[in-house]
Amino acid sequence: MTTTVTTWYLEQTAATDLSPARPPAPGSGVRVARAGVPSPELSRFLYTAVGGDNAWIDRLGWSYAQWQAFLGRPGVETWVAYEAGTPAGYVEMASTPDGSVELTYFGLLPAFRGRGIGGHLLSVGVARAWDLAERWPNLAPTRRVWLQTCSKDGAYALDNYKRRGFGVYKTLTTEEPEPVNPGPWAGAHEAPTSA
Repeated sequence: MTTTVTTWYLEQTAATDLSPARPPAPGSGVRVARAGVPSPELSRFLYTAVGGDNAWIDRLGWSYAQWQAFLGRPGVETWVAYEAGTPAGYVEMASTPDGSVELTYFGLLPAFRGRGIGGHLLSVGVARAWDLAERWPNLAPTRRVWLQTCSKDGAYALDNYKRRGFGVYKTLTTEEPEPVNPGPWAGAHEAPTSA
């Protein structure tokens, strides 16, 4: 079986394109912090926990060394949203020598969706993409921030990107095999069995 998948490519070409979301209320316990130490364990946890029900499968086969090599590249950063100390979601970015920064992954764990955390996390992530070269002195200044999202991603993803000031510059529609959503762990979507 196949399914029709629409992929949207979006970009900002100036830091002033960013339209930040309203930050969480004081006392909400929500904060966003950079993961300052490249950690394959943390990044794989976030990747599977956020993407498990959105058919993120391209990195499931990555070895520890592959994760370490990617995360250790200059200009690759992971920013994590926390609520009361619990990881709620993340945004990962990677720069290229020409000053382009891709938001490679972004999303929230299922339990934290629909509560306004995503707009705030995306706002912080985009702002940090625009000032990335300030933390990586050998990088070219950011001239463009871009990402792609598709119809397999969360229902509010495209609207969130547009509200933050991203514009669509390309749309593709393809037929793909029916996605298998592995969930954050094996059997996560199976019906519970009685003992």
